[in-house]
Amino acid sequence: MRTMLGLAALVALVAWGAAAQEKGPVTNLPIPRYVSMKAAEGYARRGPSGTHRIDWVFVHRHMPLQVTDEYGHWRRVQDQEGAGGWMHYSLLSGNRTVLTTAEVLLRRRPTESAPVSARLEPGVVAWLGECAAGWCHIEVQDAEGWTVTAGLWGVAADETRE
Repeated sequence: MRTMLGLAALVALVAWGAAAQEKGPVTNLPIPRYVSMKAAEGYARRGPSGTHRIDWVFVHRHMPLQVTDEYGHWRRVQDQEGAGGWMHYSLLSGNRTVLTTAEVLLRRRPTESAPVSARLEPGVVAWLGECAAGWCHIEVQDAEGWTVTAGLWGVAADETRE
């Protein structure tokens, strides 16, 4: 019996370790994670320094990006289509945004039966607020409301935010 408990504990520990999210070596923040563009223009480079070739130029302020690696003051980022490279951390912000990937209905409450307050087209960048149980509160210009995470890029499907 004692051996079985020890084996069960070991299996649980290994499963927990596999499920634990990787942490960035510089910031100790989760990898991958989402951020947004602070600048109106940002160069994505081939490697983590200003001397590396520019592979991509992001030109949309507040665009959500996913951080996939860190090195010193540099963050490897990609957009929803996988384009990107290494960007200086000063061009990025922890203020979260999302990109609509489909038509999105904003509702007054996080439930399918709630009244619709707005309809957003694909390609809209919105500020991300609270998220719970597959729903997020987003805001863009004069529209705000709750929507399911399925039509959003820049937030994990099971993410919780207060």
